[in-house]
Amino acid sequence: MGDEIRKPTHENYCMFQAYEWNVPSDRKHYQRLIKALPALKACGIDNFWLPPGCKAGEPDGAGYDIYDLYDLGEFEQKGTRATKWGSKEELLELSAKAKEHGVGLYWDAVLNHKAAADNKEKCTVVEVEGDDRTKVTSGPHEITAWVGFEFPGRGDKYSSMKWHWYHFSGTDFDAETEKKAIYKIQGDGKNWAQDVADEQGNADFMMFADVDFNQPEVVEDVKKWGVWITKEVGLKGFRLDAVQHFSQGFTQEWIETVRKECGDDIFMVGEYWVPERKPMQNWLKQMKHKFALYDAPLVYTFSEISKSEDADLRRVFDKSFVQIEPENTVTLVMNHDTQPGQTVETPIEPFFKPLAHALVLLRKDGYPCVFYGDIYGLKGIGKKVPSEPPSCDGKVPDMTLARKLYCYGDQEDYFDKANCIGWVRRGTWDKPFGMAVIMSNAEENEKRMAVGEMHKGEVWTDVLSWSKREVIIDDEGYGLFSCPATSMAVYVNRDADGRDKFPVQFDSNIYEDS
Repeated sequence: MGDEIRKPTHENYCMFQAYEWNVPSDRKHYQRLIKALPALKACGIDNFWLPPGCKAGEPDGAGYDIYDLYDLGEFEQKGTRATKWGSKEELLELSAKAKEHGVGLYWDAVLNHKAAADNKEKCTVVEVEGDDRTKVTSGPHEITAWVGFEFPGRGDKYSSMKWHWYHFSGTDFDAETEKKAIYKIQGDGKNWAQDVADEQGNADFMMFADVDFNQPEVVEDVKKWGVWITKEVGLKGFRLDAVQHFSQGFTQEWIETVRKECGDDIFMVGEYWVPERKPMQNWLKQMKHKFALYDAPLVYTFSEISKSEDADLRRVFDKSFVQIEPENTVTLVMNHDTQPGQTVETPIEPFFKPLAHALVLLRKDGYPCVFYGDIYGLKGIGKKVPSEPPSCDGKVPDMTLARKLYCYGDQEDYFDKANCIGWVRRGTWDKPFGMAVIMSNAEENEKRMAVGEMHKGEVWTDVLSWSKREVIIDDEGYGLFSCPATSMAVYVNRDADGRDKFPVQFDSNIYEDS
């Protein structure tokens, strides 16, 4: 037999959340991302998670207050043509430029609710408890609700469907009495969806006018939208907002339709944001299609460990989702909801941010997502929430590039000390350079780790330049690696291909001349 044909090693990918909550409402964000594309691609970013760029209920709305799925900044509606992020023309220009650079775009799809209706309509409701939506607290009665959507600026372009009270299962405001409450809309066959999480008794209602995915017209139009926007923008995937709050059965049907019409490789990740992994795993087990969830439990662990003196680093993955679903997890350190001042703010101490990024970027399991605020810094909202510079002393791009170039092959963990852990990646036949990572949440420390006899005699140094040690790999393939106190280091052969790219010369001044 001839020589066995070896398959090329699958390239590491990294996702970038391409916005934060406090990006200026100047309609120029797509332009910023176009300018940023080359530098981000050069440091190992492959896919952008775009903001929810459908027309919002207010001119400066981020898009989670969604008004019209089919308006991507094309029509004069709700006081603006462009969205907070930019115009449809600029979005399509971003798509074309991303394709040129080999970067995929993921859309943030907000399907659970609609906001800022055009008209009020009468409907019959019952009131339910805020803490338990299965408990009815009133008899049936009529309210005047904002549930009529006519889309006067768009008309019938792309979709002729108009939305009325019977397309929704609940709402949160009676315009006649100006009473805020959770109202469950009544009608033949109407009920909360049963294939949702059991938070607050039943998690179907979250905010605004709650979309009823038992309504056939709704199902068909939102499925149509999924195919339309994928082709219109040239998307490679979706981030589905708040998946535990709307019908899992519809989610299955929607994914099947999009992939059938647009390709089986369309990536899907859902936001199921809870601190425990069990309900996430139960939800995922019911999915019939390839699907990922963000590792919210790991983010909470990062926060807890960072604030606990001498926390045991060996336990960092014990409650994580990636530990039990390594192929179906998107790992992350922060996002728009956990950043300072937001709904689920989850502070992580600055010294621990580099360690957390290494734990998601430089290991074999999970698909990592880095946050706009960690690369470009955060815009503040006054004295209460000040602006912040890029985290990790600006070294996140160095870690994403190290992932792209060197993070391959067998992984061996050295989780033998509570306050100092490490691991090695030994490389592959076509990506042979390998990597050694060491971190400490206490004093300066060192660890003897085996990178493999194939590396004997090589001199390894820290690509981050935080450790100044030169490590010579001995004849048995071991090296004695060190890191500074409350810090980390990423060692690679100093003569490896691509080492001349470190330190990464990355310009984080994304707002200049925008």
